[in-house]
Amino acid sequence: MLGTYSLETLLTDLKNELFNAVAQSIKDDAQIAIAFSGGIDSTLLAQICKKIGIKVTLLTVGFHGSQDIQFSEVIAQKLALPHKIKELNRQDFQKKQEYIYNKVECRNISHLENCIAFLYIGILAKEADVVSILTANGCDELFCGYDRFRSVYELGSAQIKHLIIEKITNELHLMNEVQIATSELGIKIKQPFLSEKFRSFAMHIPIENKIKGCNDLIRKHILREVALSIGVPGDSATRPKKALQYGTLIHKNFRPM
Repeated sequence: MLGTYSLETLLTDLKNELFNAVAQSIKDDAQIAIAFSGGIDSTLLAQICKKIGIKVTLLTVGFHGSQDIQFSEVIAQKLALPHKIKELNRQDFQKKQEYIYNKVECRNISHLENCIAFLYIGILAKEADVVSILTANGCDELFCGYDRFRSVYELGSAQIKHLIIEKITNELHLMNEVQIATSELGIKIKQPFLSEKFRSFAMHIPIENKIKGCNDLIRKHILREVALSIGVPGDSATRPKKALQYGTLIHKNFRPM
């Protein structure tokens, strides 16, 4: 069991599983982009692709002055990877929101906001002549990235694992909705870290390697260690969680219909 491994062995195994998950997801693709915020998850994904030797384009969307646009520019330069940005405006955003509301049956605001974000990312991919988009979805769920994990920490590892499963189930539903939202673009969106094989491995990593306590504001510790070990810039590897809809300012501009 993973729980009996040394930390060094666990780090090596996680690194191998991360690389294998990415390699398996892109084996048939020639033109690849990454939904990129500059945070640890998307930067880790980009660095793995770079290490494998896969040419990728980084794609970022957001409103003017959003954290994702500002931070992603800094990290993309450090990675020395091509980077394309789409700055959103309110008038077009309202049209996209209405389109998503009619396209997707879900009425969960967070899901709708993510679908809008990925619709824009898909449009940006089309403009860049890219047919496949990789996302790092799954890392926050599998490695206790969300703040809610702190509130259940004192309830024990069984409750934390239950929350992980709940979050993964929700994320799989979300990505199905994203596929529906972007279906007319003809873009393939893939999540290597949500593959069944990687999920199975990550579920057996001891909780103490993911979250240290109810006051742990960073979390995802073992993932951050792997990221630093393969050359992810330190300001990205240690950046606190910022959800897509907040980092892009999509949530601020979303208006319930």
